[in-house]
Amino acid sequence: MKSKILTFSLSTQTLLKEFTYIFSAALMMAALSRISIPLQPVPVTGQTLGVLLTGILLGRKRAAASMLIYIMMGAIGLPVFANGAFGIAQLIGPTGGYLLGFVPAAYLMGYLGKKGWYKHVATALLSLIIGTCVIFAFGVMWLANFTGWDMVLSMGVLPFLPGAAVKILIALTLIPILRISSK
Repeated sequence: MKSKILTFSLSTQTLLKEFTYIFSAALMMAALSRISIPLQPVPVTGQTLGVLLTGILLGRKRAAASMLIYIMMGAIGLPVFANGAFGIAQLIGPTGGYLLGFVPAAYLMGYLGKKGWYKHVATALLSLIIGTCVIFAFGVMWLANFTGWDMVLSMGVLPFLPGAAVKILIALTLIPILRISSK
């Protein structure tokens, strides 16, 4: 009985193209982190818009990889988090849950795109709301360690709802453009 070994041959050009997509999205996240309204203990930033757009543009695997690279960039000391913050302290501090929530949210956004959710306004809007809620869920679960469950909604969700609505509308407006350009 002969065993078959599957080999995957990725050309250098393909690898470079994949790396460029993933790393560019991580850099977009760093740029969007500079759009910031300093609230305590978690600032309002453009990062969640970046997560939504990355998922729409790159698909689930690339989007998740991009968020992991973004988080690793900050963890190793590059000033890519909100207001130029960096380091492991950001991941274990009050903002850590939100940052870690970027990975599943981006993956989910890419997954929903593959399932055709961006073809219709209603499902596109719903996907953006779901993606934002994933980030909030991870953020709130972690933030409760710092604020207590009695304060977590007032400190970790309510102040962010107006900004989240604006970012969702921006992403919704950009979906037709992004879908055309990513084909």
